[in-house]
Amino acid sequence: MRALLAQLAPQPGNLDANAHAAAEAIRRHPACDLALFPEMFLCGYDLARAAALALTADGPELAPVREAAAESGTAVLIGIAERRGATVANALVAIAADGTCVGAARKVQLFGDEADVFEAADGLAVLELAGRRVGPLICFDMEFPEWARALARAGAEVLVTAASNMAPFHEDHLLASRARALDNRLPHFYVNRVGTEAGLRFVGGSRAIGPDGTVVADAGPDGELLLDAQLPLDRGDDERVDYLAHLREDVGIAAQSPLAALPSEVARNAQEESDI
Repeated sequence: MRALLAQLAPQPGNLDANAHAAAEAIRRHPACDLALFPEMFLCGYDLARAAALALTADGPELAPVREAAAESGTAVLIGIAERRGATVANALVAIAADGTCVGAARKVQLFGDEADVFEAADGLAVLELAGRRVGPLICFDMEFPEWARALARAGAEVLVTAASNMAPFHEDHLLASRARALDNRLPHFYVNRVGTEAGLRFVGGSRAIGPDGTVVADAGPDGELLLDAQLPLDRGDDERVDYLAHLREDVGIAAQSPLAALPSEVARNAQEESDI
């Protein structure tokens, strides 16, 4: 799969300008199967304004993006604050290569003050985009191995994470983005924004990661960049480390003291240390 990772800085609160910036990026890379934009790209990451800037997944504000997708034959995932009746979600809108809105993926793990603004998703979604089963995550979701594993077990062929990751958490995402690929032996596209907004500094680091955890392409931490990257959609060649295939379903947690499960000498030393 060939993806465009749009490491850009949105204009805070300017839905129209950001939609046209996304459309221009898509048109400049028509050979890409999938174009990826950061978390809350359309409105910017200012939690104080997110509810006021919320829109529906198929709203007219995204018309320039849908038109560019149809012209280029490129599927799109783009971050918005999504109006859902009386609530707001932190969401990625999924646009098919013919320009139609085919759904949204919503953030499960809300970070910090996001819980004061957004309603957390109660489920994940595997989306059919560019003829493939795509498993989307949003920023903090990626730091929980359980969610990437759930998407992999639900049949995702590729993981995608859209972030608005800020200082001082740059290294967290460099590690987590590789780990989620390796955990599941799946290719992983990670896109993060840059720039400053609402007193935060966003740290980029958009990258394409192979199923063995190898970084194939990296936009680096500094500045805006449209990274055109390609990854094979497979789990790698070595079946010995296909973790999903080898995952045991029969193992539980024994109802006993943790020390009782240890070898006797180790347990005795641990007990002696606890008595000191």
